[in-house]
Amino acid sequence: MKIQLPLGYQYSSVYAGIRKVERDDLALIISDQPANAAAVFTQNLVAAAPVVLSRQNLAISKGKVKALLINAGNANCATRTGAKVAETSVDAVADLAACDPAQVLPSSTGVIGVELDVKKITKALPALFAGLSASRFEDVARAILTTDLVMKTASETITLKQGKVRIAGMTKGSGMIQPNMATTLGYLMCDAAIPAPALQKILTRATQLSYNRLTVDGDTSTNDTVVLLANGASGVKPSAAELQLVAEAVTRVMQNLAAQIARDGEGAKKLIRVLVSGAKSEADAEKIGRAIANSPLVKTAIGGSDPNWGRIICAAGYSGANFLPAATDIYLQGKRVCKAGLAAPFDEAKLKAKLDAKDVVIDLRIAGAGKGSAEFWTCDFTEGYIEINGSYRT
Repeated sequence: MKIQLPLGYQYSSVYAGIRKVERDDLALIISDQPANAAAVFTQNLVAAAPVVLSRQNLAISKGKVKALLINAGNANCATRTGAKVAETSVDAVADLAACDPAQVLPSSTGVIGVELDVKKITKALPALFAGLSASRFEDVARAILTTDLVMKTASETITLKQGKVRIAGMTKGSGMIQPNMATTLGYLMCDAAIPAPALQKILTRATQLSYNRLTVDGDTSTNDTVVLLANGASGVKPSAAELQLVAEAVTRVMQNLAAQIARDGEGAKKLIRVLVSGAKSEADAEKIGRAIANSPLVKTAIGGSDPNWGRIICAAGYSGANFLPAATDIYLQGKRVCKAGLAAPFDEAKLKAKLDAKDVVIDLRIAGAGKGSAEFWTCDFTEGYIEINGSYRT
């Protein structure tokens, strides 16, 4: 499906020599007018220099952003010069964009602990700005990738009283993924006029329902960043009631992106959706869903098309959620394999064949009055994950 691009944004990417292979590794997103912005960042105590500076800049600018600068191939984290590299890059972008440095948010992705030569970035900036175009959205979406095999984009257009509002997002991520306030790198552009405080509420909740319910391998990166911009270029200012419609659209875009990350998990062959319902609270449902989605034993069973439901109820049991195993049913690909905490009859050969599909659904239902539910996205574990991460630096 063709991406419906928001008005008032330009995009560019170039090869700056940061990657070992000649592929665009420096990207820029510019809002024609400074946009209201919201962001969520990693809660890893080892936070990359761009994360630290972006947090500071958002606070200083009171949520106004003109430019997003992203590099791939180096995380600019746990290095002696990290802060200086981030600050110098931001200052150089601000000069060319004619804006305050606080209105520039940097992001980096790649190897941790390797010094990043800032000259590679500053020398490439003139070409990066010269290449700005409203039509180069996908060039940026490709430039930010690392071990990803495919570009990840999504969009929605909604119609409000004053007119149409467009939301488009891009993301990267394939490994080192267990969200904690954000995951990987994600950028969403919107052309509605929405104040920064309202935008932050929208993004925080949407993240909770999307990126924070995504896991590939249980690792939370040092660089995780998700940014939502709203520049008002459409001329549409949503009413208080319409903000809920915008929030729902942002959530759908982010859930779409989260599912794409899980499908493209390092070495993955299958996308796994974990559904939990009937829990005592949303928090309990989330605990159960996360435990199942993170379980290497569940992920390898699905990888081998093994309907081993015992691993699923085991993960739910150690999740920390309060529920009755004797009230729990489990379905795989729509077939009940566990009834009231015990084995249910099923045709093993037929179910194994269904589990060969690229999309697998694990559905855990708890009987009773509980209304807590959650959906998680993950992927299977294969030998490919080990091969990729055993040689990541080399």
